Amino acid sequence: MPYEVLATSNKPALIIYVLDLSASMQNPMAGKRRLDVVSEALQAALLQMVCRSTRGRLVAPRYRVAMFGYSDKVYDILDGVKSVDIVAKMGFPRLTTMRTTDTARALEKVHEVLSREISALEDCPAPLVCHMTDGEYTGEDPSQVARAIRNLAVRDGNVLFENIFIADEFEKIGNAQAWCGVTPSCRLNNDYAHRLRDLSSPLPEGYRQMMAEYGYRNLQQDAVMMLPGATPELVAMGFQMSAATPVR
Repeated sequence: MPYEVLATSNKPALIIYVLDLSASMQNPMAGKRRLDVVSEALQAALLQMVCRSTRGRLVAPRYRVAMFGYSDKVYDILDGVKSVDIVAKMGFPRLTTMRTTDTARALEKVHEVLSREISALEDCPAPLVCHMTDGEYTGEDPSQVARAIRNLAVRDGNVLFENIFIADEFEKIGNAQAWCGVTPSCRLNNDYAHRLRDLSSPLPEGYRQMMAEYGYRNLQQDAVMMLPGATPELVAMGFQMSAATPVR
């Protein structure tokens, strides 16, 4: 079965965050800016990685993290791929908004990094790309490069691609922990959401079980790695999912 390799210090999991920093991330969500909601959720996910990597006082390098913000340009927030123990020492980066939403350009950068890294990851957990956006792209169609990313593979399986899509028209979900997830057949109220769902990987069983340990016990077996970020709770759930690689 794919996606069963456990993350260890010798076989760390690579997670790449791709964050839409367009001007619309200044829009409000539950009394905060969308950007602030995302920053808090991402910080909690990184802390989760640190906690899952800590034995005594030592933070083991069970995860490696890269982070790209994008608007009209792409910004390497961490200045390369860093192990989670280094990220913990660096502190959480400050995110600021810019202008447009050139998703394809950001994903091309991700593909470049993965193509360079993939040969060294053959025995590691399949890498995961977590893409967060709050609006349709303004540059070229990102679908082709997203599929190229998903076609990259290690022994554990193809690269996993997750989407967190923040949009006001999504139906509000009162209890994120009781939510069943986005499945291939469920109804979505946004055309771009349909496209992002098609680009999202199926949720591996190991991730689903790990999410159950976090309290999200109702995710369906055919759920995909997509979160309609209608509430801060769902945004937080999406970033928790990105860090749910089983570890040893």
